[in-house]
Amino acid sequence: MTRITGRNSGNPQTPDLRTSWAPTPKAQRTLPCPTLLGWGWTLIILVCGIAAADFAMARDTAAQRQARHQLVEEYIAAAGVKDPRVLDSIRNTLRHEFVPAKYRDQAYYDMALPIGDQQTISSPFIVAYMTESLDPRPQHKVLEIGTGSGYQAAVLSPLVKEVYSIEIVAELGNNAAKLLKRLDYDNVHVKVGDGFKGWAEHAPFDRIIVTCSPEKVPQPLIDQLREGGRMVIPVGERYQQTLYLFQKVQGKLKAEALRPTLFVPMTGAAESMRQVQPDGTKATLVNGGFEELQDERDDISAGWYYQRQMKVRTGDDARQGQRYVEFHNELPGRASHLLQGLALDGRAIKSVELSCQVKSENVKDFVPSHDFATMAITFYDPDRRDLGTWTIGALRGTDDWRTLRKQVRVPSQARECIVRLGLFGSTGTLWFDDVRLTPSE
Repeated sequence: MTRITGRNSGNPQTPDLRTSWAPTPKAQRTLPCPTLLGWGWTLIILVCGIAAADFAMARDTAAQRQARHQLVEEYIAAAGVKDPRVLDSIRNTLRHEFVPAKYRDQAYYDMALPIGDQQTISSPFIVAYMTESLDPRPQHKVLEIGTGSGYQAAVLSPLVKEVYSIEIVAELGNNAAKLLKRLDYDNVHVKVGDGFKGWAEHAPFDRIIVTCSPEKVPQPLIDQLREGGRMVIPVGERYQQTLYLFQKVQGKLKAEALRPTLFVPMTGAAESMRQVQPDGTKATLVNGGFEELQDERDDISAGWYYQRQMKVRTGDDARQGQRYVEFHNELPGRASHLLQGLALDGRAIKSVELSCQVKSENVKDFVPSHDFATMAITFYDPDRRDLGTWTIGALRGTDDWRTLRKQVRVPSQARECIVRLGLFGSTGTLWFDDVRLTPSE
């Protein structure tokens, strides 16, 4: 059993294998010793010290600025985000302020991070991609559903006139409102409530962005979107969602599918209306042979998300059907992977067999990282806490097509899992086909 303690690049719900740079240092705090000073002066200095500590928490170190620039250039712009205003906003937004203290050293990895209450802060790439798709303008009024820690609202703030953000979890919403106020995001307005209902008193909105996934677009959001306005929202089943760009034309939504994705579910009224519930007793991968594309005109494999430096290939050398996937990376540390989530109940499924067909060419590990080219599975408990990662691999060097199999015990606490494939920062070329997860009782 190989366990990996690294984290993921690009998943709004769960962390995964890490492909990034070294952690940034935390600010240090020092308070005076009362035995050396009079109590009056001690009280004054304590107050000043606390104020200085708060300032230290908000300061931006040279290492953090460098990490953000590297994040933008190597992980966001390199993955296709082009709008210079969006890229500048990501560069200038202090993401380390929006993550819990224990994850602050991972703030500038391109990865999702837990923020409590089973919620996450989305990866910087996804935030940038959704923001660019929204096409925000300086005169726009924007509605955000799912404030979370406030990071998406902070990125939108310099790009638009007003941001109205709704969070259903009271503690998260209240904390985000205080943080955004402390950081002087004066045009961001936060309230605690059910995002399904929108914010009617401030409608209509020029843009709506939704950072959680309902099964269908809530009608109140359609009603509150201005004619000609845009909405970016992940829609679909719990583990099979598609990120859509909608435009309101003559009162109806015109849809454009952007890419498969995985967000936490929209709770409240949206979740109570969900018709298709995941079944963790019948865990299976979707499109493990990569035969289905999201759209025949694009290169996105249906059912798999967060595809980085990956292409769908067609040819007679496919091991199953006509298609397979290729990962290629020339820059050590740059993300090259895809993943798929599914419900998996450890009370009903005691073990699973992972298997795949794989071929490699000149694959070399990214030496500073603990990650390597592999197929991996990570299990999560009902609160989405990481229960560990198991891998097939590491995959190195040059080899023709071969079959890999591994039996993995499922933790009894598991309720869902993420399966990932790719180079994960390694260099070279890697091909996968006929990827399977087979449960056994």
